[in-house]
Amino acid sequence: MSRDPKDLLHGTLDALVLKTLSDGPVHGYGIARAIEIRTRDVLPIEDAALYKALRRLEADGAIRAEWGVSDNNRRARFYSLTARGRKVLQAETDTWHRFAQAVGAVLGKP
Repeated sequence: MSRDPKDLLHGTLDALVLKTLSDGPVHGYGIARAIEIRTRDVLPIEDAALYKALRRLEADGAIRAEWGVSDNNRRARFYSLTARGRKVLQAETDTWHRFAQAVGAVLGKP
């Protein structure tokens, strides 16, 4: 019996959020949808987990938030990457690639 891929998401959401923000400022719903689209809905993003990650990243100085107006003319917080966030993203990306290579070396290609 295989595990649900979203179980593997734990611990990687910060990196996915940072990568999404590397394309430019986005509001919370837009971040979740971008990740879901890029993963072909394999990794659904729960609101509670996303906003917890956003608060954590903002407190860490990796992102900043500003109020703005969304495409549907609603007030929303837009998040953007800081210089620190770019460094954190690079470190997280390097760590993830090393991890994926190590797991791939054990599991092999399907």
